[in-house]
Amino acid sequence: MQFGSATVSETPISFVRLFPPVPVLHGNQTATDYVNDSRNVPLSYDRLVREILLLYIASTNPAFKPYQVLFDDTDLRTEAPYVPMVNGLESFFASQPKFAPVGMTLLECLYAPIRAYPTSLRDQVNYIRTRWAHFLPQELLERAQLALDVLEEEWAMRGFGPGAIEPLRFDRDTHRRYLGYSEYAAFSEDADWMSNTILIAKSIYVWLFQLSRKYQRDIHLLSDIPDEELDRLAGWGITGLWLIGLWERSSASRRIKQIMGNPEAASSAYSLYDYVIAGDLGGEEAFKQLKWRAWQRGIRLASDMVPNHMGIYSRWMVEHPQWFLQTDYPPYPAYQYTGVDLSEDPRVCLQIEDGYWQHRDAAVVLKRIDKWTGDTKYIYHGNDGTNMPWNDTAQLNFLIPEVREAVIQMILHVARKFPIIRFDAAMTLAKRHFQRLWFPQPGEGGAIPSRAEHGMTREQFDQVMPKEFWREVVDRVAQEVPDTLLLAEAFWLMEGYFVRTLGMHRVYNSAFMNMLKMEDNANYRTTIKNVLEFSPEVLKRFVNFMNNPDERTAVEQFGKGDKYYGVAMMMVTMPGLPMFGHGQIEGFSEKYGMEYRRSYWDEQVDEGMVHRHETDIFPLMRRRRIFSGAANFALYDFITPEGWVDENVFAYSNRVGGERALILYNNAFNTTRGTIHMSTAINIGEGTEINLVRRSLGEALELEASDNSFYGFRDYRSRLEFIRSGRGLVGQGLFAELQGYQYHAFLDFRHIRDTDGSWRELERRLAGSGVANLDEAHREMQAEPILGPYRQVMNIVNVQEVLINRAKVHDRIESTVRSFYHSVGQATHTTALVDALLARFMKQLRLMDAGHPTEAAKAKPRRRKVEEPSWMQVSASQLDHVAFAWLTLQPLGELRTKEDPAPPAALAVSRVDQWLLLKAVREAFNDWLSNPDTGYWDSRLVLILLGHSDLLTPARGRSLGELFRQALSDTTVRDYLHINTFNNVVWLNKDRLERMTAALLIAARLTVKAGRVASKPTLDRARKNAALIIDAAEQAGYRVEEMLRLLN
Repeated sequence: MQFGSATVSETPISFVRLFPPVPVLHGNQTATDYVNDSRNVPLSYDRLVREILLLYIASTNPAFKPYQVLFDDTDLRTEAPYVPMVNGLESFFASQPKFAPVGMTLLECLYAPIRAYPTSLRDQVNYIRTRWAHFLPQELLERAQLALDVLEEEWAMRGFGPGAIEPLRFDRDTHRRYLGYSEYAAFSEDADWMSNTILIAKSIYVWLFQLSRKYQRDIHLLSDIPDEELDRLAGWGITGLWLIGLWERSSASRRIKQIMGNPEAASSAYSLYDYVIAGDLGGEEAFKQLKWRAWQRGIRLASDMVPNHMGIYSRWMVEHPQWFLQTDYPPYPAYQYTGVDLSEDPRVCLQIEDGYWQHRDAAVVLKRIDKWTGDTKYIYHGNDGTNMPWNDTAQLNFLIPEVREAVIQMILHVARKFPIIRFDAAMTLAKRHFQRLWFPQPGEGGAIPSRAEHGMTREQFDQVMPKEFWREVVDRVAQEVPDTLLLAEAFWLMEGYFVRTLGMHRVYNSAFMNMLKMEDNANYRTTIKNVLEFSPEVLKRFVNFMNNPDERTAVEQFGKGDKYYGVAMMMVTMPGLPMFGHGQIEGFSEKYGMEYRRSYWDEQVDEGMVHRHETDIFPLMRRRRIFSGAANFALYDFITPEGWVDENVFAYSNRVGGERALILYNNAFNTTRGTIHMSTAINIGEGTEINLVRRSLGEALELEASDNSFYGFRDYRSRLEFIRSGRGLVGQGLFAELQGYQYHAFLDFRHIRDTDGSWRELERRLAGSGVANLDEAHREMQAEPILGPYRQVMNIVNVQEVLINRAKVHDRIESTVRSFYHSVGQATHTTALVDALLARFMKQLRLMDAGHPTEAAKAKPRRRKVEEPSWMQVSASQLDHVAFAWLTLQPLGELRTKEDPAPPAALAVSRVDQWLLLKAVREAFNDWLSNPDTGYWDSRLVLILLGHSDLLTPARGRSLGELFRQALSDTTVRDYLHINTFNNVVWLNKDRLERMTAALLIAARLTVKAGRVASKPTLDRARKNAALIIDAAEQAGYRVEEMLRLLN
């Protein structure tokens, strides 16, 4: 009684009145009566005194300040000797023996956590758990842990997504906890088509809207999708079409979004009413029709499923409300439900919490009222713990066996319609995460507010959910609907677990997009290396993508430049399943929300992007079989000349059968150079066995290292071919220099046996450079003794002087042509014939000049007896370059010995091909005409003149029609005349025929006037036959068979 009787008697009464227990709160007792009754029961009075003491300690705790509005002791301090009473208790305990386990008095113990961590309740509770665990009862420790979990729920950061992307590991998950579940190897078997599938996503309502605009007609149903679009996808190499949003959606989702400000919104594609094809898309019949048309083009349809939850208004919400995760009371008393009823069924009222409508809170539960019975439940929204609850969804309770079986039956139902199923947010239903989110173990609370109090131990959870749900799904689908590809959207470093242990065929690889976008190249290389060291087969099971529906579009993330195409190239050449986003190939920037019924941006197709995909990316997709597997995949370190690894370079190889591929890509702005030789570690062990090996480039690609082994290969980016010695590739590897965002995709490897040293010489000459065609370069090198002199003949300076200055430069031309003919004579042992053929060439060259009137002659008027047809009015100078090239090459058939059996014309054509002389002609024409297309076709015209110069002067006994039909059997002639078939009729091109005929007439004139045949009658006959050909073609309407009939 040191502080007086009032201190002891008044304080408890005031405390009970200000902080009333239930009897006092309900008016069943006065505060005085309650205190007096407590004095008669010692334990009750002790509890009352204890609460007073704890209130005081809480009021002095800085970390407790946020809660003082609920426990404000200001009034108690004013009206009662509350503080003196506590001081008296403190003095009393100070005189008592100290508590042995900690060497402090009782009040010192109670203040110790506060003094150690004055600003953190979490640290204070943790202080108690760790410092006093050896003497506190287990029940109290568990309550302390629950308090920590509740605090974690309050303090957890939400709304910022899943957080940073880390390299894939196989010992912990992204929440820094050991996995705790057996990670045995149980990969599902892959069908061949699964391994080589290339997927593209289409948000169905947006796509139909875009197609309507493109084709200028209403396209609203699945059956309305034009065949042209399916043909286009198939032509690109797409083999899987993921249609987002096919199912009948929950009307509640639409109403929420429209009330919240988007009057055009549809329901979210992931807030479903039921798994039936939406009626406004044409229902089941329209779907079947589209499925059949796609299948005819080699395209399989893919669908989404969201097994984790349903829409808040769904068939199951009405018929099976007990299947959802729920409580009988709102988890937070402040929740209010006064908004609109989102149910369309008169039996049920469904409301989301008012905070959503007022933009002030994101409640974790909705309210369901059974209007027939009045039963009220508070059902949790779907939630993955990384963001806000999905307020248009309702979470299913997978601890109920009936729910698991119902969902599996629904998956089987979908599998019977779709050969590819994508499971949205699949990681939320893995046991470790379903427990972490909804029934957390002590110490793991915080993911979803209010769930800590529903926690379970691991043993308790395993009793009610003994098997992994996804393993059950995989096994049931394999048994009942085989040949179905199951694809999981899974994050949180669970990718390996989903495919290796749970048996999913494919799993999302979000690190591909996120790390390559941020150029976090070292970490992505670490991810690949970790997979290879753990289980290379996991690499084959990845889905690689540059955007997905939840992310910004690919061009927003990667741009439209070389970086985009470098990463796209990786996407289609890494093991796994490549997936293109909606509008990615067309270069669209708009991100389509799951509720969109149309696109909102007026975007036009970027034809440049489409074209570059067609030239750079799609050809690699058509070789997908080389890249899709992981059994022979190897990743290499790119070693710079300074000896360090450039982590920005992705260098890897793969092979299947006899086909090989080697990829290098620099995912950085800077230029780099280096060598690849040895792979990173690869686990070749069976099952859980770890057996790490490193392979050289030669071993990985199975290359030979013998002295006469060389390898040719083509870069699909530059279209150039390269040659390297097998010994060099095996012993030293491959050196490369890469500009910023540059890549090489080396394919079409072929083994070359060098039997004569010529390929070694070619490698030396090229010195690492590429050429358009290795075989041609090899032939060109071997033909150099003849091709070199001919290039001098066709040098652009010579050609210009011949065609412009004419006779003034004949001496110079004669010298270069003599050198060319002499080289041919040496090669064919016919040098004795060179002088005569050179003389004839010079005569024909002068005749060609004579065919051009002088300026004076042009000015002198002359009469024409008959108007010449238009095709004969082609100026001879327009074909001078053709005539000149023909004149230089015609003697090749006559530099022959008696042993040469071929006719001169055939021999000339053969030698032009053998020595690549037409290449020199084409190069000269390109320079002369500045038009590669005309240069190419005029060089083909030279070849026609060599092989068919007598077409207009048939030998006795042969008809013009017979000779022309024979000419049409020549591929060169057919290609030049653009022979084509339309409506079962064979046609030719008018302009090409007239140009070819004019050239043949020039050749006939030069041949005749050089004195090789009787002059005037032969030339007249040539002119007449030329006119017959042109007239017959015109009368036949350029139909080939009719023209030949007329000629005969």
